[in-house]
Amino acid sequence: MSKKHKKHEEHVDESWLIPYADLLTLLLALFIVLFAMSNVDAGKYKQLMLSFNEEFKGGTGQEEFLSAEEAKEQQQLKEQEAAKAAAQSEAQKKLREQDMQELRQLKRNMDSYITRNKLSLSLKTTLTERGLMLTILDNALFESGKADVKKEAVDLAKEISKLLISKPPREIMVSGHTDNEPISNSEFSSNWDLSSQRAVNFMEILLKNTQLQPEKFSAVGNGEFHPVADNKTKEGKAKNRRVEVLILPLTNSELKQLNRSNTK
Repeated sequence: MSKKHKKHEEHVDESWLIPYADLLTLLLALFIVLFAMSNVDAGKYKQLMLSFNEEFKGGTGQEEFLSAEEAKEQQQLKEQEAAKAAAQSEAQKKLREQDMQELRQLKRNMDSYITRNKLSLSLKTTLTERGLMLTILDNALFESGKADVKKEAVDLAKEISKLLISKPPREIMVSGHTDNEPISNSEFSSNWDLSSQRAVNFMEILLKNTQLQPEKFSAVGNGEFHPVADNKTKEGKAKNRRVEVLILPLTNSELKQLNRSNTK
């Protein structure tokens, strides 16, 4: 009997090891998950949340996933950007007004020249948002139906060229205009042709002044298609036959460049 009892004690039941091992495995898995969660990249998590939020809410409400400090920083950045944009806009406005002041001064110089030389019947100036316009009636520059500048008008063109000098140089457009009478000579096929050649010839005399930059000039012929008076009268036709010199305001990029040079 004693031998059988001793043999039975050597074979103890070990079935409890299976659930115990399973429990240890589950605990290990739990610890691994907890460890992984504690090491999530906060930046990537936030970005993921923002992406989900944009997807479900149409890209709005990002602040919901930002901390109070981050939301404050973002608001400050927005305010700084708004203040910077307002300052730039105000600076641009001041530069534009300064530019118009310079054009007004140029107009006064031209008007003084016109009055001093008793040319008010042939020349006049007009200042608009497009720029400063100098209008010269064609009888002050050309013979009827001709495009060559009259010899006595060459000095006038040279004096006008001096008035066009500015710093920085401005864009200048010279345009020729006619009345509605068809051209009837072998030299020009149409009023387009006549007005274009007059603009070019007058511009070439202006550019003999080496202080002017040719790349800033352009010439165009408008024929009879931009009248300023009624072509039914002799006086109206005389007003329509003209050369216009348009001095343009500075562009935004030119204003910025001028501002940078002034602040150096």
